Amino acid sequence: MGESIKGRGSTGYLPGRFEVTVSQAVDDGWHGGEEEFAAVLPRTQVREEIARSIISRNKSPDIFFSQSVNPYRGCEHGCSYCFARPSHAYLGLSPGLDFETRIFAKTNAPDLLRRELAKPGYQVSPIALGINTDAFAETKHPFSLITKNALVTRDIDLLAPLARENLVSVHFSVTSLDNRLSAALEPRASAPHSRLRAIRAMRDAGVPVGVMVAPVIPWVNDSELEAVLEAVREAGAGSAGYVLLRLPHEVAPLFRDWLQTHAPDRAAHVMSTIQQLRGGKDYDSAYGKRMRGEGVYADLLERRFSLALKRYGFPAKRTRPLDCSRFVAPRAPSPQGELF
Repeated sequence: MGESIKGRGSTGYLPGRFEVTVSQAVDDGWHGGEEEFAAVLPRTQVREEIARSIISRNKSPDIFFSQSVNPYRGCEHGCSYCFARPSHAYLGLSPGLDFETRIFAKTNAPDLLRRELAKPGYQVSPIALGINTDAFAETKHPFSLITKNALVTRDIDLLAPLARENLVSVHFSVTSLDNRLSAALEPRASAPHSRLRAIRAMRDAGVPVGVMVAPVIPWVNDSELEAVLEAVREAGAGSAGYVLLRLPHEVAPLFRDWLQTHAPDRAAHVMSTIQQLRGGKDYDSAYGKRMRGEGVYADLLERRFSLALKRYGFPAKRTRPLDCSRFVAPRAPSPQGELF
């Protein structure tokens, strides 16, 4: 790994966990030195992918949805901590810079979704859009959006009518109110003030808005927990949650590299606390532990969060569930037309 790259969360091409060979550049003295091989800023490439399926399903007891749709592989936001980074290893690509710069668009997603919703045995439940990667979808199928991107406001004219029928909710991930920290953690995501402005716009349009303070990173952004909750509540968020930093597979070395690059004075302390939360490891994927951790710090964080919800007037009850009763499965066009 190397030095910080402007606009990117990773500093290099960390090999995926399935690679059997690793290449490394070495200066053998035959060329003009470092200037000749100065790093070229990596550009984002978007390629077409013809997907075979589009709805992902899970039975995780600590996740509020059972179905999700991800129209892309990879994400240009560049969040160093993103739990989706390891998925690029399945493609033989780096969970580091490749994840941020080699994006795959599932261009047949609408047709696939229509086909899967039309299956006779399909059981309707809300679909979460943009779980593995950030995303922005006409059906009466309820869905939720999860994003760091203020561009979601451009679809207010589509979202507001759906919200009036209780068919959509929008959730924003807000990690920090500090522009500099946000730029380092999430270099190509919307700035904090832009996300707050987007929350207000959604509230004013009548779209239910929730916020995830995620991830909470010990000694990096954990001190902002209450300030973030206060700001998003004032902006119009009606619900909130939090997730502790997760470091599965290649995310752990990528995040360690981020710490050494952006917070070297705290790197050891941060990782020591994380391991205390994870039973001595960088990560524990067990249900009930992976989102919250365990131990004194985890208990304190949960207590702080609960008190802040009360202090800033978040509703005690969860937002009402989206309406699944109005879903009508798509039908193939008929050459004879339809009466109803």
